Amino acid sequence: MTPVSFEAAYGSMWTEFAEQLAAAGKGQGVDGALLAVRYRRVCEHLALAQSRAYPVHLVARLEALAQEAHQLIYRRQDYGLRALGRLLRSELPAAVRAERRCVLLALVLFALPLLLSYLLALQGPDFALRLLDASQLRNYEAMYGDGKKALGRLREAGGDWEMFGHYIFNNIGIGFRSFGAGILAGVGSAFVLLYNGLMMGATIGHLQRVGLGHNLWPFVATHSAFELTGIVLSGAAGLRLGFGWLMPGRRSRLEALRVAARAAVPLVYAAFFLLFVAAAFEAFWSSAAWIAPAVKYGVAGLCWALVLTWLCFVGRSHAR
Repeated sequence: MTPVSFEAAYGSMWTEFAEQLAAAGKGQGVDGALLAVRYRRVCEHLALAQSRAYPVHLVARLEALAQEAHQLIYRRQDYGLRALGRLLRSELPAAVRAERRCVLLALVLFALPLLLSYLLALQGPDFALRLLDASQLRNYEAMYGDGKKALGRLREAGGDWEMFGHYIFNNIGIGFRSFGAGILAGVGSAFVLLYNGLMMGATIGHLQRVGLGHNLWPFVATHSAFELTGIVLSGAAGLRLGFGWLMPGRRSRLEALRVAARAAVPLVYAAFFLLFVAAAFEAFWSSAAWIAPAVKYGVAGLCWALVLTWLCFVGRSHAR
């Protein structure tokens, strides 16, 4: 087929494809299936034109069409708000459910030490002092003392936005440690979960024992739904990484580690999303002493229900 006959046979389709791309670029509704079919045809025509050394202007026309379609179909959709919504609506919760064994193990490794250390710290000061310095405990008592305008902060702490940045740095740091330590055959992630559970439980139990629970619980109730879940998911991602190294099956350890990393990454995304939301609540809502505890408890219940619904049920219809 000569270049002239080639262009005569398919030129009208290229023109219609260009018009369809222009309409899609302006935000107008187009037939997505037809656009995808035409995109594949144009790519085939471009390959033929290049292999047959057709004139430069013909190859350039097809290249321009293929590049414009590629940007529209892939770059614009994959990195836009629509893709983010799809990620939150279906892909992340489905990935968490797919790794439910690691998530449940991480939950046990974190929640059980937290509960035990909380109960032990209620019995007297000895247990908390074994894990924390006396100066650290005094700082926590000052942060949740009566008469503070903003709970959960040292007296010299800055404003809400400064604390927002601090909480993000702190929360994401915990998430990175929980996940990154999984490269040590999962033992590192298990240790981070155990350690954080012990420290949190001891601190909460101590504050409850010294009579500051009425300030502590309204502060932690709301953002705990996001923060604690985020920590567990970060640890679960690290455990998944470790299991890939420890139990490669018929794969090489390197290949098994790659597979485990691909499975763990969505858990990390979900964890960091939750930790970011936790930081926002902690900075702008939880620390506000002027909000009645009953209101905070009510919002906390709603937040826990939303998080559990998101992880357990959202996206199931998309997976079928």
